[in-house]
Amino acid sequence: MMGISTFHSFNIPRVNNFHINPLKPANYSFKRIPTVFSSYTDTDTASVSDPTTPFQNMYKVEFKTLEGCKLGIWRYPIFEYNAKGGIGNGIGREKNDIIDVDFDVNNLYIPSLNGDTTKFIGLPLPPFLKIDIVPEILQGNINRSTGKVDLVFKSRFWFSVGSIYKAPPLLVETVLTSEESVGNIRSGTGETMNEKGRCKLVGVAVVDPITDAFMNNFLRLPTECIAYLNAVITFSIANCQT
Repeated sequence: MMGISTFHSFNIPRVNNFHINPLKPANYSFKRIPTVFSSYTDTDTASVSDPTTPFQNMYKVEFKTLEGCKLGIWRYPIFEYNAKGGIGNGIGREKNDIIDVDFDVNNLYIPSLNGDTTKFIGLPLPPFLKIDIVPEILQGNINRSTGKVDLVFKSRFWFSVGSIYKAPPLLVETVLTSEESVGNIRSGTGETMNEKGRCKLVGVAVVDPITDAFMNNFLRLPTECIAYLNAVITFSIANCQT
């Protein structure tokens, strides 16, 4: 069992400082997401989504990104990425040993790729080159018994070179999983969450062309990208009031 605070049973309609939305699937298309062998739509998810089963517990969830991450696109060598300092908060709702998590993307911060955080073939990215990551969706489910994690992630990546050049954003949609994610040219395997909440998540995504001929040619769009993200996900009983 993972290291989650002792469970308590309650029926509370409000949680301080959080807005609780009705449970619903993320707005994304599986056509854009290569095979994930943990299967986000398996029986784990079904048990969470079943409206006849009440939530047993509600949690505050904290998501932190760590160092030692990796990013890759097309057949270029992998980028080494230090994502330490990334953080987000959300709500977790438990059903049948599965915790459905939904993070507030308006307050979710993931460090940019730049010369301080990212290396390519052992060298820092050139000065003024930066890729900002702007999340739009981060939600999914976590099996607290097995440590399996599946998080739908949708984000826009903004590439810029100082004030000289800024490309239209690259849209990335994937399932970040602790299992195996497989595309046509990229694949990887994550690591399940341990008792301290640490896990390695991997996701392969299809990146479509944008309205920028230079970026399309440089990145060989359309193509695949892959992300390896080291993270810590922790839970605490939500602070509730009647």
